[in-house]
Amino acid sequence: QVQLVESGGGLVQSGASLRLSCAASGRIFSILTMGWFRQLPGKERVFVASITWSVGAGTSYADSVKGRFTISRDNAKNMVYLQMNSLKPEDTAIYYCAASGNLIPTTTPGAYHSWGQGTQVTVSS
Repeated sequence: QVQLVESGGGLVQSGASLRLSCAASGRIFSILTMGWFRQLPGKERVFVASITWSVGAGTSYADSVKGRFTISRDNAKNMVYLQMNSLKPEDTAIYYCAASGNLIPTTTPGAYHSWGQGTQVTVSS
């Protein structure tokens, strides 16, 4: 079992930046990939970004966030981050951190076995 706790969400204006953090604990050795997803009420959870946990530093991004968001990790602290720049109102959602025991595929929610409780990001226009 892996426990994940997100933090760093908030209310910001369009064009601002936020950094989300995700602290992992428990069966860390089972993690191969960490990801960020986002979800609107009544909608499906959507892939945002992923990063390999201990094998290289492969990253993947949704087209909607490429060039604006950056995922990174600190294995010594068991942390994953999502730096979000040039935020837009359409980035408003609850953001979830997730852990997967798979290297591929990493863009589907079903590939992840552990989830955090989510953190709200609201971007006003």
